[in-house]
Formats: sequence, C-alpha cells, structure tokens
Amino acid sequence: MADGRHSYDDSNRAFLQALMARSTLTLTESKPILAAILSVHILGGEEVSPNAITENDLTSFITAANSAISPFDLEIRSTLPQVELDDPTNEQVTPERVYALVNTTSDGLTQLATTYTADEISFVKRILDRMFETNNNRITEAIAISSIEAIQQAKAPGEGSRRESGSATQATQGGAAQSLSMTQAETVLKQLVEDGWFEKSRKGFYTLSPRGLMELRGWLVATYNDDNETGQRTNKIKFCAACREIITIGQRCGNRDCAGRLHDHCMRNFFRIQRAEQCPVCRAPWPGNKFVGERAVSSGQRRSNIRQSGVGSSTQLSQATNNMSEEDGD
Repeated sequence: MADGRHSYDDSNRAFLQALMARSTLTLTESKPILAAILSVHILGGEEVSPNAITENDLTSFITAANSAISPFDLEIRSTLPQVELDDPTNEQVTPERVYALVNTTSDGLTQLATTYTADEISFVKRILDRMFETNNNRITEAIAISSIEAIQQAKAPGEGSRRESGSATQATQGGAAQSLSMTQAETVLKQLVEDGWFEKSRKGFYTLSPRGLMELRGWLVATYNDDNETGQRTNKIKFCAACREIITIGQRCGNRDCAGRLHDHCMRNFFRIQRAEQCPVCRAPWPGNKFVGERAVSSGQRRSNIRQSGVGSSTQLSQATNNMSEEDGD
C-alpha cells in the first residue's frame, strides 16, 4: 500500500524509534509496527492490517529516514543473514533481509563505547581477534569462537599484544586493559547477543550478527586486511563473489589460494545461471564440501574422528587443523 511518501514526519520518527529500540528489523517484524503507525498517522485511526504492508512501504520509510539522518553520519542499511542451509538449492529456504541503523564514519567500536566499559570493549576486541585471526586461517576458516574459548578471552593479555590497539586501547585512556571475571565475561557475551552484535548457534559458537557485520565492516577490513611482515597482503576478511558482502558462513573454492567464496543463499542464484558449478574466481569445479564458518570446524572434527564433547575448544581446533592438513594435502 505504498503511497510514494518520502517526507519526514511523526510517522517516520515513530518508525525510527522502533528500529533504534530493536537494533534490527526484518520486513516481517516491521509489518505490525508500520501497520500501527499508518493506522494512527495516515488513516486517522482506521486500522491497517499488517498483511497490507509491503516491502515498498518499508522502503519508503527507510528512504525518508535516511534523508533525515544522513547529516548525523547515520544510515539504515540492510544485508541478508549468513545462515547454514542444509540444501542451498531449495528455493523455499531463503533468509529474510535484515535492516539496521549504522554509524557511517566511526571506527566501528565507538558505538559500543556508549554501552560497554573500556575493559569490556577490550574483551570484545580479543574475541574478534580469535574469530578473524586465530580461528580464520589457511586450513580452517571458522570465523567463529566457541563458548569456552570466548570465556577464556576474559583474561587480558600482557603488554605488546599486536592487535590490542586502536579504539580499544584508546578507550582505556592509555591504561592497560584489565581482565574480566568469568561471570562478567558471560554477562557481556549475553548482552552482546541481546543487543544484536553477536549471534550464538545451537552448538554454542559465537559469530558476528548481520548488524555487527554492517556496523563493523570498514573497521574489520582496516584491521584484519593488511600487509604482513614479509610485505605480502593478508586478507583475513573475505567477500562473497556473488553479493560482495563479507562472508563468515558459506562455502569456498577447493583451491586454498583462491579467493572464491559464496554464501549458502547466494549459491542458488549464482549457479542457476552457470553451465556448470565452477568457482566464480578460478573456474575450478566447485567442491561443495569446503566450508566457511562453524562447519569448517565440525567437518574437520568428523574426518579426524575427534569426539564432539566440548565442540570448538582451542585444543580441538588445533587437532582438526592438523588432521585436515594431513588428509587434504593442499
């Protein structure tokens, strides 16, 4: 029932407040909200059914909001959630687009500073280091951290940590980051999930949420894609060859040196227009069993007969990596 409205009024303010209160919205979640707003502000009390709300209605409200908030370096952006699909070719299983209010100019961790203490931000930074460095290597692109390993990051490292810099250190005003207690770490992790920064899988792995990826995109690339000690470019942050968004869950090319990566939900449309399932970068046959994300850990554990109790611990990650290296030989 879009009417082409793009002016900013009380109805748009109500929508923006609703988005800020929830941190993220999907079209399904926005339908009852927009229906209530339109019932009051547009039709003078005549009830609007949520079923009458369309994607065009949501787009209209987002367009008006973005015009109003752009001078404040804010923008409503959207992305598809990164989920594991048992059958990526099943068109009935499609993740729903997620919308979030994003800071467009800060270094990414600035927004966290409004809610979390300096030591908690340093804790978050250590978790991100484990996700995108330690657990994201040539053999296993997990880009996730288990509950056990996340809690272990409560202890602050000694001085000289390579990544303990930038916003996290600045937030401590030059002082060394302090360790958190196990209870504090658990509380922070729970809050990060509730605030929409992290997601926790059924197997207990933490990953960045759609909101986290949108908010931290620039910071992630600047932090983890850099020149190493030999002068070569290290690209820990990789992108889907189809949608060009950061990939943390999906599949990869069988050639470890190839940058070919695809989200599960992107493979369906991408391979539909291809004559054969080939890597979008190097054109090698697409293996279909080389994973990015949590499955990169679990598949390695299955092949190396590692017991699944305490899945994802740092010890198991090391065991899985060594066995996969020996078995794959690539």
